[in-house]
Amino acid sequence: MVLPCPLIEVSGSPRERGRQYGEQAVARIRLGIDHYSSQIASHKLTGDDIKALVRKFEPAIDRFDPTYLEEMRGIAEGAGVALESIVLLNARTEILKLSRRPAAEWDALDDEPDGCTGVVVLPEVTTEGRLIHAQNWDWKAECAETAVVLKIRRDDGPDILTFTEAGALARSGFNAAGIAITANYLETDRDYRRLGVPLALIRRKVLEQKQLAASMHAVYTTRKSAANNMIVSQANGIAIDFECAPDETFQVLPERGLIVHANHFQSPVALTKLRDTGIANTPDSLYRDLRVRALIEPHLGSVTRDVVKNALFDDFESPWSVCRPPRKNLGSNLSATVAMIVMEPMLGLMEVAMLPALNQTFTEYKLDMEIQRPTIKAHFEAVSAAPYVKAI
Repeated sequence: MVLPCPLIEVSGSPRERGRQYGEQAVARIRLGIDHYSSQIASHKLTGDDIKALVRKFEPAIDRFDPTYLEEMRGIAEGAGVALESIVLLNARTEILKLSRRPAAEWDALDDEPDGCTGVVVLPEVTTEGRLIHAQNWDWKAECAETAVVLKIRRDDGPDILTFTEAGALARSGFNAAGIAITANYLETDRDYRRLGVPLALIRRKVLEQKQLAASMHAVYTTRKSAANNMIVSQANGIAIDFECAPDETFQVLPERGLIVHANHFQSPVALTKLRDTGIANTPDSLYRDLRVRALIEPHLGSVTRDVVKNALFDDFESPWSVCRPPRKNLGSNLSATVAMIVMEPMLGLMEVAMLPALNQTFTEYKLDMEIQRPTIKAHFEAVSAAPYVKAI
């Protein structure tokens, strides 16, 4: 039996939100800590080594946003665990990589990729004229037991609804202003030459913003340790896919009202400037995005959430498919599509199916929205009020 993802609701100051989160999700947080700690320990690191590695990220987090460390302290208190363990959950992508190499080396190493297939359908090609943003999250099958949906009530910005691993501050989700994000694993020859802000915290920063420009700025400019793909959308009909190298960001724009992205670089500019090293571990990425696009395109103009779900349920070349049943990957870990997340931010709606290759039952989660809708009238009023300049 596949259990639905639990909803965790928090409010108050960062420290208080963290305590509430830790108390409500304590079992899943501890399970996640045990899972990643055991994996890192298998790389011959001691407990002190793990703490030292985790602490390398604390200054970068503090510079990026000190309230994030404060929220993590609250989570640690609520769950009765060490702060380092919560930082580990929020920087697990980076720490899993770095734990595989001697401290003096900065070359990226092969590891289990955090795969995904992301989709955005713009309003002009949907039946109801509402943007749809969705994703299959491919990762370790065990993480179906550590995931949560986190609802954050905020006094200093829009409320947030995010699907994430328990103890982490964000992953995929949207906020009350209609800004949404999903993220996909990428890998380049530039990865892990420097320490940057953990990816989970960049996604959280995106979801804290009221204005889309500020969200995109967080993705575009924040220093990263490694490559990542982040799709940012806004419910009124804007979406851009950002293919991020640690030191440079490239854009992929919608085609025919669609963005579909798997785990390889698509930007021609990016491919002329860097080497995509991730395909060796995710060869199925080369056709996953093609399959999803091909399954949605015949419905352009009448796309619904069900159309998007059916495309993400695709089992072509199973188990190396868009919707991946639990299987051994190239590194012999048990990998699966852990969750399918389908969002319609204009409705404040998120639907989640856990282990969707085995379970097609969705659980709904709702957020009260405060989306500012642009109007043609407002546009013409602004134009008519502008000073007249005579052309010469």
